[in-house]
Amino acid sequence: MKTSKQEALERAGWRVGDAGEFLDLSDVEAALIDVRLALATELKARRRARKMSQAVLAQRVGSSQSRVAKMEAADRSVSIDLLVRCLLALGSTRGDIGRAIAERGKGLAR
Repeated sequence: MKTSKQEALERAGWRVGDAGEFLDLSDVEAALIDVRLALATELKARRRARKMSQAVLAQRVGSSQSRVAKMEAADRSVSIDLLVRCLLALGSTRGDIGRAIAERGKGLAR
């Protein structure tokens, strides 16, 4: 959110927070969501960079296209293990995966 918009909302009496505060998430729950989002974002970016369809990626990892769509949407029904496995299948290294998580985490600590 733009700083000017946030300031205007606060002047009008609104309290601006994040989703974790709104949902009363613990720090651990919020961090887990951030990890899932980082992996999902990285998966979608890597798949697109390789000009690969969701169906082709699904076939490569023994899954379905709809499951890949859920992975890219960070659906909570998708395990972090499956997200990592797909990233590795796309050629990501452990370092790439770690960097994706670390970049997402910058500025998100509560």
